[in-house]
Amino acid sequence: MGTVTPFPLPAARMPVQVGFDRAELTRILDLYGRMVAAGHWRDYAMDMGRDAAVFSAFRRAAERPEFRIEKRPMLRNRQGMWALVGESGAVLKRGHDLAAVLAPVERRLVKLVTE
Repeated sequence: MGTVTPFPLPAARMPVQVGFDRAELTRILDLYGRMVAAGHWRDYAMDMGRDAAVFSAFRRAAERPEFRIEKRPMLRNRQGMWALVGESGAVLKRGHDLAAVLAPVERRLVKLVTE
């Protein structure tokens, strides 16, 4: 008889790739669409790796992203898994709720209308 070799399982059972779920991606792409309509953004990129999923929004395609929205599940129990990172790399907002992290970007869409 032959020898049965067990299928190797990941030690920590961590996902191979971190991604956005449908509700999160809908919220982010809704904001992106409104920023495109307002003329602020023109391009985006998504990077889904082992530690983080990142959505980057660009003013133009050939420069650094104006904002990066990062999801890091490893920070869920600490300071929150969501982070809004500015163009210079500084963390502008961090939290447990995506809506609260996106609030500074959504404030840019508010315009004062005079009577």
